[in-house]
Amino acid sequence: MPLHDDRRLFEMLILEGAQAGLSWITILRKRENYCRAFDDFGPARVARYDAGKVRQLLQDEGIVRNRLKIAAAISNAKACLVVQKEYGSFGKYLWQFTGGKPIRNKRRTMKDIPATTPPAEAMSRDLKRRGFRFVGPTICYAFMQAVGMVNDHVTGCYRYKKKLR
Repeated sequence: MPLHDDRRLFEMLILEGAQAGLSWITILRKRENYCRAFDDFGPARVARYDAGKVRQLLQDEGIVRNRLKIAAAISNAKACLVVQKEYGSFGKYLWQFTGGKPIRNKRRTMKDIPATTPPAEAMSRDLKRRGFRFVGPTICYAFMQAVGMVNDHVTGCYRYKKKLR
């Protein structure tokens, strides 16, 4: 379902980046731990993390203890704050890549769903230009699907038929 809340969008972007190279179920099982460890994904709070907090996170068995992913979450929080200031909200910035509304695809089978699309590639390029990390096109497309920017439910799925806002 379409998400517009800045904190939730930031959370999903960080979780999608944490998932890189891992199974999504691994991150889903650790989501509560991530929320606790990353102060419920408040970008302003995460942006202030220092070396001590990074050491603490690297010791936290409840999350993926990858130094690069943790550093990316912090730098992404800083970049998110800049985007919020420029656009008024992180959501407004992100939703521009779909024209402000969900893209409703007509995929008949799971095999028809691509790993990336031109809007995801554009989002990835722009996020990277703004200093975001762990935001390649495949991560961006998975993010777009997860936050309802893209409806890739197959046409036979009950969710496909539901009206999205």
